[in-house]
Amino acid sequence: MWSPSQDRLDRANLSRFMRFVREEVGNADLNSYAVLYRFSIDQPAKFWTLLWDFVGIRGSGERMPVLVNDDGMALARWFPGVSLNFAQNLLRFDDDRIAIRSHGSADEHEDISYGQLQRRVAVLAAAMRAAGVVPGDRIAALLPNIPDTLVAMLASAAVGATWFACPSHLPQDDALAAMQSVEPALIFTTPENLPLAARLASGRIVVVGPTGDLEDFVTPFEAADIEFEALPFDHPLYLTCTIVNGGTRELLMHGAGGTLIQHLKELVLHVDLRREDKVFFHAGTDTMAWYWLASSLATGATLVLHSGDELPTDGAALWDLLDEYGISVLGVHSQWLDAAAGSGLKPMESHRLLALKTILTAGARLSPEAYDFVYRDVKERVLLAPISTGGDTLACFALGAPVLPVYRGEIPCRGLAMRVEVLDAEHQPLVGEVGELCCTAPFPSMPIGFFDDADKQRYDAAYFSRHPGAWSRGDRATLTTRESLILD
Repeated sequence: MWSPSQDRLDRANLSRFMRFVREEVGNADLNSYAVLYRFSIDQPAKFWTLLWDFVGIRGSGERMPVLVNDDGMALARWFPGVSLNFAQNLLRFDDDRIAIRSHGSADEHEDISYGQLQRRVAVLAAAMRAAGVVPGDRIAALLPNIPDTLVAMLASAAVGATWFACPSHLPQDDALAAMQSVEPALIFTTPENLPLAARLASGRIVVVGPTGDLEDFVTPFEAADIEFEALPFDHPLYLTCTIVNGGTRELLMHGAGGTLIQHLKELVLHVDLRREDKVFFHAGTDTMAWYWLASSLATGATLVLHSGDELPTDGAALWDLLDEYGISVLGVHSQWLDAAAGSGLKPMESHRLLALKTILTAGARLSPEAYDFVYRDVKERVLLAPISTGGDTLACFALGAPVLPVYRGEIPCRGLAMRVEVLDAEHQPLVGEVGELCCTAPFPSMPIGFFDDADKQRYDAAYFSRHPGAWSRGDRATLTTRESLILD
C-alpha cells in the first residue's frame, strides 16, 4: 500500500478544494474524500457550481438551472443558460511559460510558449473563418501527435467547429467512410496521408509538414487577433469513433462545456495538476488520453508531445524522456506498463526520475504485478493512479486521488460527482461482488448523442438499455468495502 505524505496532503488541490467547499457551504464535516464524494453525488448542482468557481471557468449567462433532467438521463442537459468557448478556457494563459515541448524523431524538437500558442491559434482561426468555416462545421484531421495538431484543434474550437481526429488504426476504406460521413469543411493532413484525404468529395485540404501548404494558408492573417465564438454549453466540440452493439461503428458527439468542466475536475482535483507540472501521455490523437492532455493546457502546465518512434517496454527510451524533460505526470496504457513490469528493467537504478510524482494508466485492468514494479523498480514516492475510462464519455468513472492510499490491484476511488455503482442482473447495487459498472445519474461529459441520430434512439439503445436509467456499456468490476474499484 502507498500512502500520501503529509506534505502532499497539505499541498493537494483536492485539499484546497475541500477547504473551499467547507467555507462555502458551512459544513465542517467536509474533511475527507468519502464525505466530499457523498456531497458531490447528493448535491450535484452545488458541487458543479463550486467546482466552476474553484477552477475559474470562463463563460457568460445564467448558471441556474445547473441540470435539466425532466426527460430521462439520455436527454439530460447541463447549464442550458450558459455560453462559453472551449478554446478560450484552454488559452487563458498568454505569457512566456512553455506550453508545449515537442519531441520527435531525428532530433526534431520544438518549444512553444503560451504566448506563441495564442498567436498561432489566432492566425489559424482567422484563416479558417476566411475559408468559410462557421460554427457547426466539421473539421477532419489525419495528423500525428505534433504541436500543429493541438493548434488546429484549438482553432477549430475557437471558431465553433467540431473536431474529428480520424482514428489511425482504421483501415483506409473505413477511415474514408468515417470522414465522408461527417462531410468536413476543412481537412488537415500530413503529406503521407494526402492520398487518402484527396479521395474525400468535400472539404478544403491543408497539408501540415515540411512540404505542406499550412504556411501559405495562414500567412495573410499573421496580424489577426484571436476571436472566440460564444456558444451554448452543449455545442458539439469533438466527434469520436466508438464500437457498439457487437460491432457497429458510430460517431459520438461531445459537448464543449461538459468536456471542459469534467476534465478540469479530473485534472485539477484528481491528478493534482498545476502550472509547474510537465505532462506526458503516450497516446494517439484520437484517444480519450489525448483529449485529456489537450485540456491540461487550462491548468498552465507544460505538455510534452512525442511524435517519433514507439517507446519499447523493454528499453530506456521512455525513462530517458522523463529525465530529459523533467516530466512529473506520466500517462501510459495499462498494457504498456504491464509489459514493462515483465521486462526486467529497473528504472530506479538507471534513471533519476526526480520530477516524477504521478503515473496514470488507461485501458484494461492494470495487473497487480505492475503495482509491484512501480513501487519496487520505478519510484517509491509516486502516486500510481489507474483509471477506468472510455472514449465514449471522455470521463473517468474511477481514478486516483492525491489524498487517498493506493492498494495493489485497485483503483482508489470513484470520480467526484460520478454516481458510479456495480449492478447485478436485477439492477441492484453490489459491494464485494463482480457486476456491471454503471453510472446511475447524469454527468456533464455524457455525449450529446450519436452523429446523425436526431431522435437518439440508437444512442439510447447503446447505453441505457441494459439498466434503465443508468449509463452502461458492459464493463465488469467490483466495488470494494473501502469504495475502491477492481476491474474484472
